[in-house]
This record gives sequence, C-alpha cells and structure tokens, in this order.
Amino acid sequence: MTKPMTEGQKAYEAKRAAKAGMSLDKWLTQKDREREAEERARAREAAKAATPVKKPGFFSRLIAKAEKPL
Repeated sequence: MTKPMTEGQKAYEAKRAAKAGMSLDKWLTQKDREREAEERARAREAAKAATPVKKPGFFSRLIAKAEKPL
C-alpha cells in the first residue's frame, strides 16, 4: 500500500500522465505494477544468489588437475 500523495505530488504525476496520454489513475496503477515487477525481479535474483555453488564433478576435477603444471 502506498502513502497518500500531497497536492504537489498529485499535480506532478498528473502532468506526467497527461504527457503519456493516460489518466492519473491508469498512470498510478501502471507505476505500481512496474514497481512490484522490479521487486519480484530483485527477489528472484536474491534467491538465485543464495543457492549454494555446485561442487565440480569428477571429470572437471580430473581435467583441472591435468592442466596444472607439475
């Protein structure tokens, strides 16, 4: 839920909505949807970063040892 806007904020958003050719209500709902989509994307990235790194497999370790200089 968003905080109530002041008159100045409403006027500013109304100008931006008019410039985009939308009503103020439609403009604000679009902004809310975009904000929620960004939050979901951030949450997905955080969840992806939180997954543990997979240990290299047998052949990957074998090749890594073979590539090391003696």
